[in-house]
Amino acid sequence: MSFLGAEMLSGFKNKTKRKLSDLIVDEVKRLIMSEELKPGDRLPSEKDLIEQYEVSKGTVREALKALEVEGLIKTRPGPGGGAWLTEVGTEPASKALRNYLYFRHISAEQLYQTRKLIEVELAVSVVGHLTEEELLLLRKYTDQCSEKPTTEEEQRLQKIAELEFHNVLADASPNPILSFFGRFLNESLRDLVVLKKAYLIDYYAFTKSNVDYHYALINAYEKQDKKQVRTLMAEHMCEAEVHFVALDGEISKKM
Repeated sequence: MSFLGAEMLSGFKNKTKRKLSDLIVDEVKRLIMSEELKPGDRLPSEKDLIEQYEVSKGTVREALKALEVEGLIKTRPGPGGGAWLTEVGTEPASKALRNYLYFRHISAEQLYQTRKLIEVELAVSVVGHLTEEELLLLRKYTDQCSEKPTTEEEQRLQKIAELEFHNVLADASPNPILSFFGRFLNESLRDLVVLKKAYLIDYYAFTKSNVDYHYALINAYEKQDKKQVRTLMAEHMCEAEVHFVALDGEISKKM
């Protein structure tokens, strides 16, 4: 493990007004990006970091706290304790971005403007990468929505199942950027459905449209037909936008 030496850190001190703790944070991130540090690796002890960087205990602790807040390390105090690298999951990053957007009051049209771009490329990237288990899961979520619900709880579960179909695709994508943004958009839609209680509105025409496209997509995935997947997902997103904008309008009236 090759941490930034005291000599190089001293050079940075003379060139920047940034806090020394930030420089240590950046060095840890550099080591992660260069794959010199991996999830599960233990950072040097607090004492060793103080000696390597020739900084105070407070500076090292500030750097470790910043890394922990960002989700890059987990710490354990006491004998045998220390700091270990941990891989950041999609949920904390997605949640922070969604929290930011809550105050921007994004519209259904804006959400689908982005979704029509991401979902199509995401869907195509998954062709040939779905396992039998994932194909079965896609069918399970679609089957769950194939009958008109009789209670509000069934409506809620169906709305969640529709989005989980797309989460399976997001998780299967070999492109981590498409995967993240696919999940982020699905979770943004889930927030609108759950927080605005969209499931209380009886609008099975939307669900039925999703079901038809989902079954068609499953068949295209089983044939590994990229062209058909692209066409179906593009049509699916356009039709879903029409339905969701109408549903969002009904929600706004009730609210």
